[in-house]
Order: sequence, then structure tokens, then C-alpha cells
Amino acid sequence: MHNEVQLRLKNLEDRILHMWRYLDLASKEAKVRALEAEMETPTFWDNNDTAQKVINECNTLKAWTTPYYDLKVRFSNVNELLGEAFELDDEGLVQELLQELNSIEEHLKELEIRKMLSGELDNKNAFLSINAGAGGTEACDWVLMLSRMYQRWAAKKNWKVELIDTIDGDVAGIKSITYKFTGAFAYGYAKAEKGVHRLVRISPFDSNAKRHTSFASVDVTPEITEDIQIEIKPEDLRIDTFRASGAGGQHVNRTDSAVRLTHLPTGIVVSCQTQRSQLQNKETCYKMLRSKLYEMEVTARENALKAIGGEKKEIAWGSQIRNYVFQPYTLVKDTRTKVECGNIQAVMDGELDDFVNAYLMEFGG
Repeated sequence: MHNEVQLRLKNLEDRILHMWRYLDLASKEAKVRALEAEMETPTFWDNNDTAQKVINECNTLKAWTTPYYDLKVRFSNVNELLGEAFELDDEGLVQELLQELNSIEEHLKELEIRKMLSGELDNKNAFLSINAGAGGTEACDWVLMLSRMYQRWAAKKNWKVELIDTIDGDVAGIKSITYKFTGAFAYGYAKAEKGVHRLVRISPFDSNAKRHTSFASVDVTPEITEDIQIEIKPEDLRIDTFRASGAGGQHVNRTDSAVRLTHLPTGIVVSCQTQRSQLQNKETCYKMLRSKLYEMEVTARENALKAIGGEKKEIAWGSQIRNYVFQPYTLVKDTRTKVECGNIQAVMDGELDDFVNAYLMEFGG
């Protein structure tokens, strides 16, 4: 057992060293120190916008350096104590340290997955929209099920979840819903969910208890902050206001506070009705529109580079990415990575990391 543990420790040590070199953490740490020194100067808050950009940059870098150093210290402690535990033949301490080693390996694996999130948008917050496809009421119920799944997944990642817009189904469920996820690398992870999700089950809305197939599309866009300039010409926009459809108190129901923006050159449509004022809803719409336009620009550049390099792996919007089968058996299978899970209830409760991580390992970076 001692020899097996030594080999395991050596493997972990090599992986941690590789992570240091791969992520160029030495330069990131130097940059963090420089930014922190700048933040301590007396004139730092003279320009609030500039100060906020510095803080955001520092926090982004720390999202890489802090977990790495935490992992390195934990590994160093276990590596040192395990030798002593074996010498003392302290079985209880050995088992406790091996459990800590398991935890270190899990966190290292997460960091290795995160290294695939190197795109310029991956560290942004994300807007996630779900829209009902073919299937009528059944499809609207499927959107409701997916919305719960993504809320639970986001909660597991300690992201803040904000409801931006929702349109109820005619009979049951939801026609469309948009969330904003705020948290570390929200877009980098959530982009793995972009595509069409297919449901197969015995419909609770069918008195004959027949199996139905329904579809819902998931779209994910990054939140574009003020430091990235996107020009939106007033003449390119159509602005519509309407009465909010959901619950929200007398003010929301009695005034045309909801806003819909249509970008005429691209046909992109965004809407928001969850804020109390029309001005707030309009501002949120502008943020979503800027995000979609910028993502479209970045995607076009990436596709051009892939075409030049002969890139064959392409996940196009509208392609079916995952099947969720409830009857006659239970199985969730990703059509891109072939990862599957028979515990469909766990998936619907937000256990998505196996699917997302497999996507990032194959298509990320």
C-alpha cells in the first residue's frame, strides 16, 4: 500500500506542476501583486469606472491563482504527514489523509477542467434562455422541467440566479424563460448546454398514456461589460412595450413596463419584464442585446480560424445535443460526447457536471 500511495503522490505532484506551467500562474501572480499595489494607492478611487475595471481584472486572475495555491498547500501538508503516519503505523491517520488526498484529486480535476475555459468570454456571467419547440403543451412543460434543472445546477455552483423574462404556456408550463447566472466562469460552463434538448416520456397530458417526444432549445450568451464597446445604432432598433404577463404586483400588471427590443439587421429579439420600471427592463434588454451581438462577432472570428485550420468539430445551434428518455427506460445521453447517465432524476436535480466537463475536455480550450 505504501508504494501505491507514493506513486499516487508523485502523479499528483507532476499534475500540479504541469498546471503551474500550463496556466502561466507565475505571471498571473505577479500581475495580481501589481494590481493590489495599485488598489492601495491614495488616488485609486478618483475614477470609479477605472477602479472597478482594476478590481474585476484582479478578481479574474485570483479565480486562477487562489484555488491553485490552496491546492498546493493542501497537497504539501498531506505529502509530509503521510510519511510520518506510515512510519508510526497510525492506520487511522493514514485513512484520514487518504480521504484528504481524494478531495485534493477532485479539486485538481476541477482545475484541469477549468483550464479549458481560456476563451475571452469564458469568465463572463451568462444569460441562459430556454424556448419550447415542437410538442405543444408537452414542450412547454419540458421547458419548465429544464428551467428547474438549470436553477439547481447553478445553485450547486454557487452562482446567483436572476429571472429576466418568462412567457407562460397557453395550458401549462412555460413557452420561454431567460435567466442570468452570475458567478465564476458562468458562461464558460453554461455554453456546453447550448443546443436542442429532446425529451421522450409518457405524457401526463395524454389520457391515452402514449409516449411523446418534445423539444426545447437552450441558448447561452455571455454578459458583456462596459469595458467592451458594441455600437448599437438607434435606427437599427425597434422598441416595443407591453404589459408584463407574470405576477408582480399592481404596478407591473397595470402599466406597460415590459420591453422588447428587435435588432433589425440581425433579427435578434430580446425582452425583459421582471423589473418594476420600464427603464430598468430596457437597460436589461440592451445588456442582453449587446451580449448577443458581441458573441456573434466572436463566434464568427472563431469559425473563420477553424475553417483555416481545418477544424472538423462544430457544434451548431439547432443541433440536438442531448436525449432525456423517461420511458420505457431511463437514460440521459449526450449526442456529442456520448456521455450517458441512467439516473435521470439526479440529472433533473442539477447533476450536469459530467456532461459539461466532458464537453469542455473535447471541445473547449
